[in-house]
Amino acid sequence: MGMSQSYGTPDDAESIATVQRALELGVTLFDTAEVYGPFRNEELLGRALKGRRERAVIATKFGFDIGAANPEHGLNSRPEHVLQVADQCLRRLDTAYIDLFYQHRVDPEVPIEDTVGAMARLVEQGKVRFLGLSEAGANTIRRAHAVHPISALQSEYSLWERNLEAGIIPTLRELGIGLVPFSPLGRGFLTGKAPRPEATSDDDYRRKDPRFAGQNYDRNMHLVDIVTGVAARRGALPPQVALAWLLQQGTDIVPIPGTKRRAYLEQNVAAAALTLTQQELEQLEAIGVPGSVAGPRYGEDMSRLIDR
Repeated sequence: MGMSQSYGTPDDAESIATVQRALELGVTLFDTAEVYGPFRNEELLGRALKGRRERAVIATKFGFDIGAANPEHGLNSRPEHVLQVADQCLRRLDTAYIDLFYQHRVDPEVPIEDTVGAMARLVEQGKVRFLGLSEAGANTIRRAHAVHPISALQSEYSLWERNLEAGIIPTLRELGIGLVPFSPLGRGFLTGKAPRPEATSDDDYRRKDPRFAGQNYDRNMHLVDIVTGVAARRGALPPQVALAWLLQQGTDIVPIPGTKRRAYLEQNVAAAALTLTQQELEQLEAIGVPGSVAGPRYGEDMSRLIDR
C-alpha cells in the first residue's frame, strides 16, 4: 500500500527495484489491493513481476466501490461485483490467475455466503487459487469457511495491536486458517523512527491515526523503548525485534511489512534469522497488555468497517 499511497511521495522505480530485490532474497508473498492507489499498486506489482510471475504468490483484495462518483469508496461485495472486479484485477496485475483473493472488508449488506459463493466460482474458473478474508470476525469466518475453505485472514496484529488473541486466532487455528498480519510494525511506530504526524505530508495516513495524535504519540514512546532495549542487547534493530516476535507466535502467522525501499526490505528480511529468548518474549509481551497503548487503532469511520 505504501508504495502507491498513504506514506509520502510514490517512487515507482525504487518500488519495482524493492519487489525484485525481495524475490532475490527469497520473499515470495506480495500483497496488494484494487483500492491501493486506487488501482496503481496492482499495475505497479504487475510491472515489477513481469517475467518473474512463477516465483511469486500474489494476493489482492476487493470489496469497495471505487470511482469519481463514489469518492468515499463504499463497501460492495455483491456477487456480480466480485466477478467483475476479479477480471479487472487480473488485467492490472498482468497475470492469468490470482493466488490469494481476499474480501477486503466484510459487507454487512451482503450475506457472506453469497460473496464467498462468487469467490468460489472464480476458483472453479481457474482465475483464483485460494480465498481469504480481511478484518472478519469469528462468526463470519466460520460461515465463510462452511461455503468454501478460507486459506487466510488478513488483519492488523503486532506488538501494539493484540486484539486477535482472545477469539480470532483460536478460531483460525481450529479451522486451519493462516493469519497474515498487516501493519506488523505499527505503521512504522515500532521502528523508533516514525515522525510526528505534523512533520509528515498532508496526505500521510498517520495524520489521522489516533495513536500518533498529540499526547498519544508521546505516551506510546515507552513501547518503542522496550523494543529498542531488546534490540540493543541483541545487536539488532527495533523493527527486526518486532517482526521476530510475530514470527515466533506460530508458523501459521506470516506478517507483511509494507516497506517501499530496498534498504529497509533487507533489514526486515534479516528478522527471520533472529530467535528471541523466552525472557525477551515475555518482556515484549508486556507491550500489548490492556491499557498499555494510548489511543484506538482507527478513527470512527475506519472502525465501522471492522467486523467483530
